[in-house]
Amino acid sequence: MHFKKELGIIVCLFCIFVFLAAADESIAEKQLHSVTNHSATIGGEVVDYTVTTGTMPLRDVKGEQDAYIFYIAYTKDGVKDKTKRPLMFSFNGGPGSSSVWMHMGFLGPRKVLYNTDGFMLQPPYEVANNENSILDVTDLVFIDPVATGFSRMLPKKPLHKYHGVMEDIQSVAEFIRLYVTRNDRWGSPKFIIGESYGTTRAAGLTGHLMSAHRMYTNGTILVSMIELGPDPALDLSCMLILPHFTATAWYHKSLPADLQAKPLREVLDEAEAFALGEYALALNKGGWLSDTERDDIAIKIARFTGLSADFIKNCNLRVERHRFWKELLRSRGLTVGRLDSRYTGTDRDSGGETFEFDPAMANWNGPFTGAVNRYFKEELRINTDQSYNIFGSVRPWKGRGDVNTGEMLRQTMTANPFLKVFILEGYYDAACDYFTAQYTMNHLDLTGKLKDRISFGFYESGHMMYIHLPSLIKAKQDLANFIQSACPER
Repeated sequence: MHFKKELGIIVCLFCIFVFLAAADESIAEKQLHSVTNHSATIGGEVVDYTVTTGTMPLRDVKGEQDAYIFYIAYTKDGVKDKTKRPLMFSFNGGPGSSSVWMHMGFLGPRKVLYNTDGFMLQPPYEVANNENSILDVTDLVFIDPVATGFSRMLPKKPLHKYHGVMEDIQSVAEFIRLYVTRNDRWGSPKFIIGESYGTTRAAGLTGHLMSAHRMYTNGTILVSMIELGPDPALDLSCMLILPHFTATAWYHKSLPADLQAKPLREVLDEAEAFALGEYALALNKGGWLSDTERDDIAIKIARFTGLSADFIKNCNLRVERHRFWKELLRSRGLTVGRLDSRYTGTDRDSGGETFEFDPAMANWNGPFTGAVNRYFKEELRINTDQSYNIFGSVRPWKGRGDVNTGEMLRQTMTANPFLKVFILEGYYDAACDYFTAQYTMNHLDLTGKLKDRISFGFYESGHMMYIHLPSLIKAKQDLANFIQSACPER
């Protein structure tokens, strides 16, 4: 009798605990919901808009919620016909990154303030009007995948359930389906834009939206694209990264005088021709290369990289990225950035093989974190004690060797003859270099039948090209032109 009574008490206490946990989670979600009204000057015109922040549920096979995705939506006021107003879904990469970078650096009407060249200012960090926002052209929805930003798994649910190539794609696709349905946007032209690993997500997402939800999109935009499939082998990787090395050496004035005197684009034309020609042939020869040929090609590689011929020969003509970051400015006691090689850093010593930290990432972390937390609290009125995870914990990440998102994108372009793709690349980005992106897209469809629907934009900046003001201005115009070209004429 006493046992049954004690068991009943335990069950009651457990139920109360579960109820309170659910109530706390419900309160946490409600704290993330806000609606605010704003106006901004974009391209010389005043744009009135509404910002809606909130969450969308993810449910398991039983229909029970196990997670929620946080989003920030910008919609232009006064739009009577939503079918004529494009809708763009945006996210960053990682995997494990929130959407803050493209949100507060590129697309949104407010941006983190940097100087004109894209270098950070003295803290505390500020948010300023983004005159080059794309909001005058399209509505925007910024998505934080599970564990990033304010998005979370519910208590006692598998922490990494959505952390894998296809799991991630499926969860973001479900968010988009829900958002489009709940906001009556099925009739709007729809665009997907992702950066870095977000390009892998965007390519696969474009295909999954079509196959799983029959949602056809108008355009896919890939910013700082990574390989959409297996990584290139070492020889191919070294060949394709060489033009990026050339751009970096040109920026740091490390090339021979005749190349240094030319505009960057002309120098890159020469470097690309060399990479695809003599350099590729030399790498393919491998051990069949004679000593004379080896010496000759090392001198030519040195000419286009700013490195010494002896160093290049010691690397067997194959200079990997991490070695370049340390070697190029070693004599000056400096390293160059991975995500943006315009930035320089200083290591404890100059004798190592790679840098101790990425000076580009160090330049971005503080300003974006400080400014975005102020912006959410002061302008968007998000009143929560939750930490906004600029980078969330998504490890272990479930890779899928059988998932080729590039092939998913190709198949979608074949099935949807109106889908267009636009790729934005920074010359100074070593993580997602521009020439590898061109190679990938030129080999995505060997028939050449899709090439007229694939276009590129190039910028004299790095991974986040948009914090460099001249690149932001150009990227905004390129993006606006692409959206217009991909929307139906009405």
